[in-house]
Amino acid sequence: MATIEPYETKSGRRYLVRYRMPSGKQTKKRGFRRKLDAERFMSTVEVSKLTGDYVQPSLGRITVAELAPKWLQRKEIDVAKSNYRTLESAWRIHVQPRWGDVAVADIELDAVETWIADMGRPVLDPADPEKITRQGSGATTVIRAYGVLAGILDTAVKAKRLRSNPARGVENLPRKTNKRHVYLSAEDVARLAAESGQHRALVLTLSYTGIRWGEAVALRVRDIQFLRRRLSVHDNAVQLGVDHAEGLTKSRKDRSVPVPQFVLDELAVQCEGRGRDALVFGNGTDYLPRPKSSGGWFAGAVKRAGVQKITPHDLRHSCASLAISAGVNVLALARMLGHGDPSVTLRVYADLFDSDLDAVAEALNSKCAQTVPKTVGAAAGSA
Repeated sequence: MATIEPYETKSGRRYLVRYRMPSGKQTKKRGFRRKLDAERFMSTVEVSKLTGDYVQPSLGRITVAELAPKWLQRKEIDVAKSNYRTLESAWRIHVQPRWGDVAVADIELDAVETWIADMGRPVLDPADPEKITRQGSGATTVIRAYGVLAGILDTAVKAKRLRSNPARGVENLPRKTNKRHVYLSAEDVARLAAESGQHRALVLTLSYTGIRWGEAVALRVRDIQFLRRRLSVHDNAVQLGVDHAEGLTKSRKDRSVPVPQFVLDELAVQCEGRGRDALVFGNGTDYLPRPKSSGGWFAGAVKRAGVQKITPHDLRHSCASLAISAGVNVLALARMLGHGDPSVTLRVYADLFDSDLDAVAEALNSKCAQTVPKTVGAAAGSA
């Protein structure tokens, strides 16, 4: 049974709690200013031993920086290389400077919330408080950094170094704002492809199959099924600096994507003289780098075509728009785009289905209007 003992210090009386850990080994915790605080701690220890939630205090003295390497090693295996790169960057730039030397047992919820708020604030010049030296981090950056810290502390909980994660339950995480989708018409796509020169087939493929840029540049000749009019999409090439890392698709699943015949005709010309294992786009051996946002071939084609400013990824959105306008159902579109759940497609492209709501009203009106008796006022008004 735990006991409480008083002792004297230069600052006055303090209390010490002696108790046994679940292993039977005796330990102690000292420094309580009030006997009441010592009694509360003693009760907490006894209850946690009975419920199996006991955590040895010394295990919580490990720092966040000591736990981080193993967490990052697991993430390097579990996630795509491009995703791991962002996690490692978030740890190095935002998490380590603030939390690296802090023991996990010393982290409190309100301190985490203060850190989140500080990341979003602009940094002011100490010599000139009205001058901003650096803008605050955006919502995506803040959420990612918080996720790294929370993930490392989850590891501490699993290792019985903490009873609960002090970072879970924050209330001030910023919300990401969805970027407005840009949709090109079929005429816009035709002009853009015509201005893209040697990249004409790539633009048409992105616009009419909806595959992602990394999936497109990873396509090999053998992946084009000309007779079935399908693309076999199973690889994704992610650009990391000047190099590329090839891995699985975002959904980690292979998919078969339908291709219009006029796009297949363009791809047939693109593949002439290339072996089955050659890459479809670029020089056939090296991955085609993503075009520069300004001054690159894509930006130049957009300007010459006179279409609204877009990125290569916006062609995926244009494909969704063109497919919906052509009457493709949501389930087929979800499979085409690689969405694991059609609800994702409905949520991402909710604005494209507004016309369906109008169609519902028109259908109900034509089917049911004659069965509903008119009110006297309505009849008089119609007369």
